[in-house]
Amino acid sequence: MERRACFACLLVALVVLVAACGSSDSGASGTSTPAVAAPHPCGRAASPPRYAHVVWVVMENHSYSQIIGSPEAPYINELARQCGLATNYQAITHPSLPNYIAMTSGDTQGVDDDLGPGVHQLAAPSIFSQAGTGGWRALQESMPGNCELRNPGKYAVRHNPAVYYTGVREDCAHQDVPLGSTPDLSARFTFVTPNLCNDTHDCPVGTGDAWLRTFLAAVVKTPEYRAGTTAVFLTWDEDDHSAENHIATLVVAPSVRPGTRSAAAFTHYSLLRTTEELLGLKPLLGHAASAQSMGAAFALEAR
Repeated sequence: MERRACFACLLVALVVLVAACGSSDSGASGTSTPAVAAPHPCGRAASPPRYAHVVWVVMENHSYSQIIGSPEAPYINELARQCGLATNYQAITHPSLPNYIAMTSGDTQGVDDDLGPGVHQLAAPSIFSQAGTGGWRALQESMPGNCELRNPGKYAVRHNPAVYYTGVREDCAHQDVPLGSTPDLSARFTFVTPNLCNDTHDCPVGTGDAWLRTFLAAVVKTPEYRAGTTAVFLTWDEDDHSAENHIATLVVAPSVRPGTRSAAAFTHYSLLRTTEELLGLKPLLGHAASAQSMGAAFALEAR
């Protein structure tokens, strides 16, 4: 009888132990379902596809070392490990606006300040005019209305380069729109600008890191990214004058091998060239024609 009683006690203890282990991942919600890590956004394609969509997300005013390796940016650093990182990427100049103009037209077009489109009315061709009507979209967080030419609230017009090009002003009224809760990536080229807080201009790096975690999770869930034909570039417009404009730039695409790092000398002109190549836009604009492409380094070239 004593042996049977001891055996019964052991069974009860074993049941309790198993139940405890099964609920160890329950957290505050009380659910016993263990957490499942989100699938990596890169390394899904065995070979580079024909990319049909390119997305740029442009952040603000931080050097490479203020982002890469920073404890304030855990998501960005994990994304760099999961995807691709350009370790020798330079912005073009200071302040913000001429970098935005350079990356979208291949030249600063003589702009050396942050004044608005009322002062700088640029007739130069741009990636927006190359993509054409319906071929591009600018998603601007906190912009109160389409193609806004002023600076209300947390929206900065100097971070919205499309509004400066007179040749796309009519398209701007329909294709330069406020960023919604679900990003529309149906255009061939999409330019994304967070607001002045979430782009790390006015708020800490940690704020931008948290915003990117949510936004890029939404990006990889879009039909365009799930189809395997969308490449995403995350960059900063310039540094804070502390590192000779050495900035972080990440490449997120299905064909990018996880953990890819390239020490090749890239600039915003390289970003423009690479995007033009991926989308078949010709001719290569301005300094993009002589810039080094990022395609081969990050396995973006279709074979």
